Amino acid sequence: MGMTVDFSKSSAYLDLYPDVPFGLTLVTGCTNHQNPAGFDQYKRKHLRKMRKRETLLEIKERIDIYDRFFTSFGHECPLPAHLKRTINSGFPRYNLMVDAHFMAEMCAGILVAVTDYRKFEGGLMLDLAREGESCRGMGGREFRTKEGEIVFRDEKEIVCILCQGADEKTRVRDTTRDVLFYAYGVPGIDRRFLEMGLNIAAETMTEFGEGTLQSLGIY
Repeated sequence: MGMTVDFSKSSAYLDLYPDVPFGLTLVTGCTNHQNPAGFDQYKRKHLRKMRKRETLLEIKERIDIYDRFFTSFGHECPLPAHLKRTINSGFPRYNLMVDAHFMAEMCAGILVAVTDYRKFEGGLMLDLAREGESCRGMGGREFRTKEGEIVFRDEKEIVCILCQGADEKTRVRDTTRDVLFYAYGVPGIDRRFLEMGLNIAAETMTEFGEGTLQSLGIY
């Protein structure tokens, strides 16, 4: 592994969530294919694993933990609907980077974001929001924070609000070559599940996107 991501947690975050993990993996030099050769079979293999009864029960338990956390901030968690859809219809198909993100989420039962690493401005920090901060979400939606919401910042602005979503600026595009996946823990989620999910994302991008894994860390 080579490049590392400039990442920190604020003192405010650490005071409230000292033992809650956060994960990052950076894969560079990727091609964002629509459907590379062998990818369908690869997805089916992972789908069979996650649909096994015992595995699925454990995934659902973790997703329920996220759901309760989202509810505590007055937001709806997207993971239960994603899980139901995946069980019934399999993994969705968008492009390789977005598909890798869905596989990481569903196979590990965690919350993952997929982003264009080159769109971040400066170092990255996990922090708590002040009341009424703003973030321009995907599609130009305006997000407003509540006091104490968990947010992810670069040196310019909020790039993701945990319970609301990621921003438009760092969204992956067809031209994205350096992809950063990040995985949020919440109280009750063990770090090994973040590592499991990010390993799936990294494996997918190196095997099918011809990328180079630069770093994978749980903090």
